[in-house]
Amino acid sequence: MRAIAIDFETANEQRWSPCAVGLAWIEDGAVARRAYRLIRPPEMRFAPGNVRVHGIRPVDVEGEPDFLAVMDEFWPDLTGTLILAHNAPFDIGVICATLARYGRAVPDLAYLCTRDIARRAWPGEPSFGLAAMAARIGLSFRHHHAEHDAYACAKVALAAAQDHGTNRISVLADRLALLRRSSAGWTRPVETSRRTAPPPRPGRDPLVFAVAGSSGARYEVRGSFSGHGFRLRCDCMAGRFGSRCKHVTALLDGEVTNLVSDNHYDVEKLRVIVEALGLDAVQPPEKARRAA
Repeated sequence: MRAIAIDFETANEQRWSPCAVGLAWIEDGAVARRAYRLIRPPEMRFAPGNVRVHGIRPVDVEGEPDFLAVMDEFWPDLTGTLILAHNAPFDIGVICATLARYGRAVPDLAYLCTRDIARRAWPGEPSFGLAAMAARIGLSFRHHHAEHDAYACAKVALAAAQDHGTNRISVLADRLALLRRSSAGWTRPVETSRRTAPPPRPGRDPLVFAVAGSSGARYEVRGSFSGHGFRLRCDCMAGRFGSRCKHVTALLDGEVTNLVSDNHYDVEKLRVIVEALGLDAVQPPEKARRAA
């Protein structure tokens, strides 16, 4: 089975807001072809946090084709092919959510997550992020550019396959038993609107996010109103000591790459709160306690 690595960049916190896609075809144990396309998302709203990550702005995509037109070029290759992605639930979720947004059926896609592959192939690494895995195999690349990320993803998979004595990704998939299908357990995400998403009421409706750390550990970020304002608390080590950790910062920036809970609507609620109160009013718990 041929394999294709894929990576999407999104305009905002919505999975159905792809603004770029990159692909890397793997044939005969090597990357045989690469492609990159800009995409005009269904809604031309670009979150500042996303723009800071990938550098794509509305002006860059306003004249580009939409997701359906871009992906029409690639469906023949993707159908019946093993798809690779680093943090695959995100990228496969982009495909499924955007197709649903356009009223199209979600296809049955077979895919592997190279983050999961890396954890199995090289246990004990301090981080299994794409940049860390690329560094491990001696690959330099432009992170958060969709084509380069897809290429790095493909190279990580090939390196893991070689460590398992094969150059065939399908054989690696069988040996690690990590194959997934897009049709298994996917549900359409709740659509949000920046105009109608209501902030939680003081003392009620806490926001709870599950996020994946760089080592793969899961943490909980909880946001709630109290008598001293709105507090965000993460149960990672930095959060326990009252600092605004990278997990909280990512959510405040609208970055959902490492969000593992299915509540993107609440990321929009968080954005509404921050816009209403101002960033300085959103305090980690220890700083809020000292300020009281």
